[in-house]
Amino acid sequence: MFNDGRSKRVLFLAHCLLNQNAISDGTAVCPASYRELLRVLLDAEVGILQMPCPELCCLGLDRGDPRGGERPVTVENSRIRRSLGESPARERLDALAKDVIRQILEYHRHGFAVLGIVGVNRSPSCGVDTTSDQDLELPGKGLFLEALSQRLAEEKLTVPLLGLRGPEEAAEAIRALLP
Repeated sequence: MFNDGRSKRVLFLAHCLLNQNAISDGTAVCPASYRELLRVLLDAEVGILQMPCPELCCLGLDRGDPRGGERPVTVENSRIRRSLGESPARERLDALAKDVIRQILEYHRHGFAVLGIVGVNRSPSCGVDTTSDQDLELPGKGLFLEALSQRLAEEKLTVPLLGLRGPEEAAEAIRALLP
């Protein structure tokens, strides 16, 4: 089955790597997409799966100033992180994670190599190694990546997670991830 021209290699990317227009006001680092990252993946003949943007899906496009708030800075009280952790946003976030896992399982079932899940460090939702609040970077996963990691463990799936910082390092980090 599927013995045609496809590479049977896929990589799941955080939504904002392909669409900077979806992220919080004041946080975009390029006009549209991480261009060099896309070139590397296209040249390597890797299928690109854009994960949903949990912040856009759960909180909308206008999420306000990400640096707002008067409380002490911790991962738990990040304004966006707090909002994503509250109902009904949390239920929607969990449903989004479940859908990504369903896609990973489907690719595995048909013998495709899922090369990894790529998030964006500092994100309150898609951070892999770090998240952020106001202008501080803090250790820990974003809520969406936490939900994905938990579901990966439940399904006994081993999929590498890679957290990127910005477009400058993205292409090189992706090259290192590819076999």
